[in-house]
Amino acid sequence: MSKSVPAFLQEEVSGSVMSIYSGDFGNVDVKGHVQFAIDYVEQLKEFHIFVSQCKDLAIADVKKQHSDPYVKTYLLPEKYKLGKRKTSVRKKTLNPVYNEILRYKIDKALVKTQRLNLSVWHNDTFGRNSFLGEVELDLGTWDWNDKLNKQMNWFPLKPRTPAAALELENRGEIKLALQYIPQPVGGNKTPSTGEVHIWVKECNDLPLLRGNKLNSFVKCTILPDTSRKSRQKTRAVAKTTNPVFNHTMVYDGFRADDLKEACVELTVWDHNKLANHFLGGIRIGLGTGKSYGTAVDWMDSTLDETTLWERMMSSPNTWVEDTLPLRMLMVAKLTK
Repeated sequence: MSKSVPAFLQEEVSGSVMSIYSGDFGNVDVKGHVQFAIDYVEQLKEFHIFVSQCKDLAIADVKKQHSDPYVKTYLLPEKYKLGKRKTSVRKKTLNPVYNEILRYKIDKALVKTQRLNLSVWHNDTFGRNSFLGEVELDLGTWDWNDKLNKQMNWFPLKPRTPAAALELENRGEIKLALQYIPQPVGGNKTPSTGEVHIWVKECNDLPLLRGNKLNSFVKCTILPDTSRKSRQKTRAVAKTTNPVFNHTMVYDGFRADDLKEACVELTVWDHNKLANHFLGGIRIGLGTGKSYGTAVDWMDSTLDETTLWERMMSSPNTWVEDTLPLRMLMVAKLTK
């Protein structure tokens, strides 16, 4: 039985997408080691990475002769579905000590299909984080029963290959809040439909594509509606990789059932006179791969993105907030 098209939709459901890409990682010569251990905790159904310390890291800030390192992890190829984890930043040291556990809620069978990518980065005040080296472990061939593998081990940091750089590019993150209001007060709107409010607060650690210039803004579309009149955007904020927008967007005509079929696409762009350059984006929905019974490419939300949407659906008239990593998107094409 086919589902009816919602009030907020002006165009047909569409899976049409286009691809956009670019990035930068600094030019520090990789050296040093990282000490960590991994384990799967059956009782919690969690994969744990215990990050102990690094030693003899490369100098990222040549003027000050130090680095401000932190450690970041991904599970590949499920990078976007499972998200990244990272330690705190240690200031002004080439031998940072962390003693932190990075956790993934994941079935062991899925862990065995992944590669662990653990990388070390220098945290730059202006957002130009420098890559300091990485380690990759194939979890499919890992001996989980070997007690030695559960102990702390030192691993040499290695440079990143161009192909890996493309796969693991850092695009920064976006802080936002969502609210669903089933029955808005006032106005002439149909009482059976509600509003979705999207509060774009700020972005952090945006990539710099044009030297040290950045003039960023955020676009919003609620798919499957790709009509131009459905697109809203913030003002542009210049000269910072950590822009604060505090901009709220309101979309009406939503029944509760429409929330299961819709997806909020937020994309961040660098604006200049000639063209806008894509920096990264998120898609907040249930990530089912379908909308109103039609298979669509854009219903591809990550676990964290889906969790935020589910929280909004289960808590009407309440703001729910999160900070989500920006990712490469196949951006939905606009229709007229």
